[in-house]
This record gives sequence, C-alpha cells and structure tokens, in this order.
Amino acid sequence: MKKLILGSVLMMVLSVSFVSCREAVDKAKDTSEQAGDALEETANDMKEAGENAVDAVKEAGEDAVDAVKEAGEEVKDAAGNVIDEAKEAGEDVKDAAKNVADKAKKTANEVKESVEN
Repeated sequence: MKKLILGSVLMMVLSVSFVSCREAVDKAKDTSEQAGDALEETANDMKEAGENAVDAVKEAGEDAVDAVKEAGEEVKDAAGNVIDEAKEAGEDVKDAAKNVADKAKKTANEVKESVEN
C-alpha cells in the first residue's frame, strides 16, 4: 500500500512538472514572439525616422537655395537702386556746375560792362 501511495504521489509530481515545463515553454515562445514583434516595430520606426530625416534635410536644402536666390535678387535690386541714385546725383552735380558756370558768366559780363563804362 505504501508503494501504491508513493507511486501515485510520484506520478502526480511528474505530471505537474511536465505541465509546468509546457507552460514555461509556451510562455517562452510567447515572449520570443513579442520580442520579435517589438524588434520589427522598432526597425520600422527607425526606417520611418530615417526617411523623415532625409525629407527634412531635402526641405532645408531647398529652403536654403530659395533664400540664396532671394538674397541675390535683393542685392541686384539694391545695386540697381545705387546706380539710379548715382545717376541722379551726377545730374544734380551737372546742374549745379551749369548754374555755377552761368553765374560766373553773368558775373564776368557784369564786370566787362563795368569796365567798359
């Protein structure tokens, strides 16, 4: 009887051990699958982040090109304004010189008339 009881207890312990091992293996498989899914998701996220970074760099480059073009146009406009202002200043100097010459001529004529009289 003693052997029968001990044999029954032994069978029960072995069956519980096998069930526990099966559960552990199942949990390990589930954990492995979850880890694999997490790695795949992380890889996809990293790929997307890389693509976003490339897009951001391209956009920044395009913005820089546009800014340089605009700056070039502004410099061109400023140079045109300087040329126009220089022309206007030249004409003002020319007019002033003409006025001085006219006044000098007038004064010379007055002096000449004074001397003749």
